[in-house]
Amino acid sequence: MKRLWDKGEPLDARILRYTAGEDHLLDARLVAYDVQASIAHAQMLHARKLLSDTDLSAIVSGLELLGVAHAAGEWQISLEEEDCHTALERRLTQAIGEAGKRVHLGRSRNDQVLTALRLYLRDAAAGLAEAALDVATALDELAARERDTDLPGYTHMQQAMPSSVSLWAGGFAAELRDDAAGIEASRRRINRNPLGSAAGYGVPGLPIDREATRRSLHFDQVHEPVTAVQISRGKAEAGLVFELCLLTQDLGRVAADLLMFYTQEFRFISLPDNMTTGSSIMPQKRNPDVLELVRGAGPTLQAALLEIIGLPAKLGSGYQRDLQRMKAPLFRAIDLAGDSARVMAQLIRGLHFLPENIRMDDSIHAAGRANRLVLEEGLSFREAYQRVAAELAKKRQG
Repeated sequence: MKRLWDKGEPLDARILRYTAGEDHLLDARLVAYDVQASIAHAQMLHARKLLSDTDLSAIVSGLELLGVAHAAGEWQISLEEEDCHTALERRLTQAIGEAGKRVHLGRSRNDQVLTALRLYLRDAAAGLAEAALDVATALDELAARERDTDLPGYTHMQQAMPSSVSLWAGGFAAELRDDAAGIEASRRRINRNPLGSAAGYGVPGLPIDREATRRSLHFDQVHEPVTAVQISRGKAEAGLVFELCLLTQDLGRVAADLLMFYTQEFRFISLPDNMTTGSSIMPQKRNPDVLELVRGAGPTLQAALLEIIGLPAKLGSGYQRDLQRMKAPLFRAIDLAGDSARVMAQLIRGLHFLPENIRMDDSIHAAGRANRLVLEEGLSFREAYQRVAAELAKKRQG
C-alpha cells in the first residue's frame, strides 16, 4: 500500500515495524480529531479557490462517515498504514476517488499530527480538570457527612493538634481545586493553531489562510511564526503532564492518609467491600489495593514527564522523528491521572469514618493550653510553653 510520503520504493518490513512503532495503536484516540482538522483544512482550501465545490462536499461527507465508522469499531489503523493520517486519507480516496488525494494540499504530516494532538489535548485537559474537581467535591461531601467527627492532626506521624474530618478533607479539596486550575492553565500552550506550518517552514507558493482554520477549530491564536511550531514541541505536553504530576501527588497523599486510617491499629475508616480485594492465602483479609495503586501512580507520571522533557531537549529546529516517541508517555500519563482521579472520587464517596475508634491523646491540646495562658495570664509564649511542658512531664511521671 502507498503511504503519504511514498515515492515508490519498497520498505523493509523490519524498518516499518521500527519506525511505525506503536503509532498505529496510539493514534486510535486521534482519529476523530484528525477528521475535524481535515474538514477545517478542506474548507479553508475551498475558500481560497484551491478546492472545488464538488470535491469539498465529497471530502467532508467522506471524512464524517469514516469518523463515525471508526467510532463504531468498523475499522482500525493497521501497522502498514502507520498512523491515523494515512489510514484516513487511504480510506477516503477509496471511498470518494481522486478528491481524496487533494485534501493534503497545503499541509504536512508534521502539522497535521500536531493539530490533531492539540485538539485532543485540549479536550483531555478539560476532562482531567473536571475529574480533579470531582474528587474535591467528593471530599466536600465527606466533610459534610462527617461534620461532627473529630480527628487528630499529625506531624512526624505523631498526634500533634486537634483536627476534624472536615478540616482534613477541606485541605485536600482546596489543593485539588488548585490542581484543576493548573491543568486548565496548561491549555495556554495547547490552544494555538499549528495547521499550515507544515514541517516548520510553511507552505511556499500557496495562498493558505491559517486564521480561517484557527477560527474553525476554535484555537485561541495562530502559532506564529511557522518556525516556532516544531521548536515548541514537547512544551505544551510537558506543561500538562507536570500539572498531572501535582494532581497524582495530591491524590497519593490522600491515599497515604486513608491507608494509615484503614490499618487495624487505627481503624478510623471503613471501605466498601466492592473497592477492596481479598487475599489468596489469608481468608480474613480485605486489601485496599485501589489506594495503594493511587499512591504508586506518581512515579509513573514523573517518569513520563522526564521522557517528554528529554526527547526534544537536544533537537535542532524543524521536525525530527524523535518526537514520535512522545505519544506513549503522554497518553500513559493522561490515562493514569484520569483513572486515578475517577477511582478516588468513587472510593471517597463510599468510605465512612468510625468515630468510636478515634482516640485523641490528652496531650494533643497542649498548644491550645499554652495559648490560653498567654491570653489569660499575660505570659510570653515561651513561658507558657515551658509551663505546659512541665505539667505534662509531671503528669507522665505521676
